[in-house]
Amino acid sequence: MMLENIISELELTERHLIVLRKVIEESPIGILKLAEVTGMQNHKVRYSLRVLEQANLIKPSAQGAVPGDAVPRFLQDFEQEINRINEKVSRIREIGASIPN
Repeated sequence: MMLENIISELELTERHLIVLRKVIEESPIGILKLAEVTGMQNHKVRYSLRVLEQANLIKPSAQGAVPGDAVPRFLQDFEQEINRINEKVSRIREIGASIPN
């Protein structure tokens, strides 16, 4: 279906946010501990850490991942970005409702 890609991206984003939250809450934290506290598989945690590091949301350290320099800005903009997404979803819902059966 056409919306499957969007759902997959939202699920991936949710996973990244869960990992980011745990890094912020429990840093420094390693892959094994992150996998344990999130219930995610190691390879999924590793991928999320790589994505978050590329976005400067986390930094590696000898003791594990720590929050990155971009976290304050990300958190500042988060609600505005979520509102933009909700507006798009509302518009898509309106368009879908207007399509004749």
